[in-house]
Amino acid sequence: MPIEWAGSPPELLLHLDRDRPEPLRSQLEDGLRAAIRGGRLRAGERLPSSRELSRQLGVSRGLVQECYGQLHAEGYLSARPGSATRVAQVSTVRPATPARPAQARPAIEFRAGVPDLAGFPRSDWIWAQRESCRSAPTAAFDYGDARGSLVLREVLAGYLRRVRAAAAEPDHMVVCAGFAQGLGLTLRALAQAGIGRVAFEDPGYGDGSTLAAAAASGIQAVPVRVDEDGVDVTALAATGARAVVLTPAHQWPTGVVLGPHRRQALAAWASKVEGFVVEDDYDAEFRYDREPVGAFQGLAPDRVVVIGTASKSLAPAVRIGWMLCPPALLDSIVAAKELSDRGSPLLDQLTIAKLIESGRYDRHLRRMRSVYAERRAALVEALHEHAPGVALTGLAAGFHAVAHLPPAADEKTVVAAALQRGVGVTGMGTHRSTGATRPAQLVLGFGNLTERAIRSGIAKIADLLR
Repeated sequence: MPIEWAGSPPELLLHLDRDRPEPLRSQLEDGLRAAIRGGRLRAGERLPSSRELSRQLGVSRGLVQECYGQLHAEGYLSARPGSATRVAQVSTVRPATPARPAQARPAIEFRAGVPDLAGFPRSDWIWAQRESCRSAPTAAFDYGDARGSLVLREVLAGYLRRVRAAAAEPDHMVVCAGFAQGLGLTLRALAQAGIGRVAFEDPGYGDGSTLAAAAASGIQAVPVRVDEDGVDVTALAATGARAVVLTPAHQWPTGVVLGPHRRQALAAWASKVEGFVVEDDYDAEFRYDREPVGAFQGLAPDRVVVIGTASKSLAPAVRIGWMLCPPALLDSIVAAKELSDRGSPLLDQLTIAKLIESGRYDRHLRRMRSVYAERRAALVEALHEHAPGVALTGLAAGFHAVAHLPPAADEKTVVAAALQRGVGVTGMGTHRSTGATRPAQLVLGFGNLTERAIRSGIAKIADLLR
């Protein structure tokens, strides 16, 4: 898509060599032809006016007009009275690039971990951007604290105390670019603290990127079993790890909640081994059938790093997250953050702070809870109608559930057959450390699907599930 310039004319890099015997007009014509043929100037792109280009190049306006006229006659440029001169549609020669195989997305995709992208509060975001930019002091536009805006850290600390029952203080908060960066910074700090082995829930992060982050930090990642009460703390102790990455409020992807006795045992383990818990607090805002579960960090604030983001509550594109750090790791995490990028985008931080302060963030969450509850109900009803023998678990929170297939079902076959029908589903095997597909289960995300799409998708694959 060509750039549409508003007001000021576009700039164009062309070089004229006055020491060459070739006339300047010929040099200018050849330079423009080469830029168009090579694809540096694309069809529809606007050129500077003859007056502006003559000023930029230090030549007469008449010379530029003659050049434009010649290239127009040759078909390289197009112009209409009262309109800018633009590049015409011509064949170009561009550097060859390897062709990427086409990846067709299914028409209906039960993609887990993705919120309702259409539900992003655009008007509230624009309002908060305008208000935060208008009221920000001049100093806010300078390089700031690597930990992030103090305004946002104060707002987030208050929010975590109020909503997540966390022991949060602004000085212990670090703003980051989402969970991936937060985990990377934490793993680096753990390695510097002499911790060489970290446990991860199994099933859990099976896509490889999280485990790759551990390897990049020089840390050995080991799986630890998850059952109906969350992580098995006895099995955790047997791994020899001194740190573990957990999703205690709504385990990813099984959806179970870390039980009260497991919470006490986990806090005791962390104290005994002088270790740390990395708490991924990814979708705790969305609960339906039970009271909200507080952050585990409240039980052992000196042993827990909490990582939260706006990816599920707002949208992944926001790329803003936060870390609540224990004192023992805080300095290492801040130093790593400063080396990484000197701090996350400050104006976006102020925008989020304004959203939370104004109450619009809470209002958005309340609205989305209602939306997701209706979509969850649509999934339950569709399965009850078309595949009544399939049990659903993990529905107490978030916007994904686990469908338990019959014993004879082959998980990979079901996934492949559903894709042939234009329905995307994910097998639990992709989240298990061994890749095992028994018991056969599907992880069904419903956050970014309409109720109509949910019902249609289940109807299309109903015979595969039974």
